[in-house]
Amino acid sequence: MFDTVVIGAGTAGLSAALLLGRARRQTLVLDASKPRNVSSTTTHGMFTRDGASPTSLMVIGQEQLRSYPSVEIRSGVAVDAQPIHGGFEVSTSDSATVIGRRLLLAYGVVDELPKIEGLQELWGKSVLHCPYCHGWEVRDESLAVYGRGDSVVGLAQLILGWSNDLIVCTDGPAELADDQYTELSRYGLSIRETPISHLTSTAGALQQIVFSDGSSLARRAMFLQPTQHLRSDLSARLGCQHSEFGLIKTNEWGETSITGVYAAGDAVTPIQHLSRAAASGTTAAIGINQTLLAEDLVSSRTIPPQTSNSSH
Repeated sequence: MFDTVVIGAGTAGLSAALLLGRARRQTLVLDASKPRNVSSTTTHGMFTRDGASPTSLMVIGQEQLRSYPSVEIRSGVAVDAQPIHGGFEVSTSDSATVIGRRLLLAYGVVDELPKIEGLQELWGKSVLHCPYCHGWEVRDESLAVYGRGDSVVGLAQLILGWSNDLIVCTDGPAELADDQYTELSRYGLSIRETPISHLTSTAGALQQIVFSDGSSLARRAMFLQPTQHLRSDLSARLGCQHSEFGLIKTNEWGETSITGVYAAGDAVTPIQHLSRAAASGTTAAIGINQTLLAEDLVSSRTIPPQTSNSSH
């Protein structure tokens, strides 16, 4: 039995495994090899690692875990998890089962991208989701914001911090209230509601947004906030509570509503950044180790021998 089974070998999972290894906890990391940021060539805003590739960070993370013999990384996709006496049993796609006293869900989320021809191949390169991650590289360039309703208003306001050359593309009816049209106009933003036909690009760089009426718009990059869903349904299978965003609810130590089940990374917060994922993995690892330590101390106590007070 492992002390902890970590499901997910991204930033949060590896960060948690590192701390658990240093705490001498027997830890298994299940790596499904499906990182969300695989399409990005660089990561930004990560202290001491600004500009590093996501792949290189994961390679370094796994290499450093080899210094801790109590940590094992195993390829595998967790397909089910159930509570058992003393812990949790996890089933994998290759019909194996592993048992952990604690369970950490760090499998992240999946982005549901708009079905626009040419968009998928630009995702993470010049079709972007986070200005804090990518805004500096396209500062003062011609940009577009994609979306509808309240979310696109907030995103457009945010992107104005990097460029004033900004156009809102709603790919159909904008679904905005009159005061929102007025607000965007006050910022000097125009709105294109014509449906988008496709995107053109050169070597991963966005060139044109082409509309269904044949018109086009030259843009250097486009920002959007895609709908997301959890990469796995294990939290639902286990009965964990979820937030209004569909993410896993946790307490300050990363524990879910199910005792012994923890969660970290993009699966727990809409504020998604490498540094935040790493921090949440560390926090969850501390929470896990503290409860394991308390449990171990209780089980190691011995009952003192009984003495007879009978009189003769």
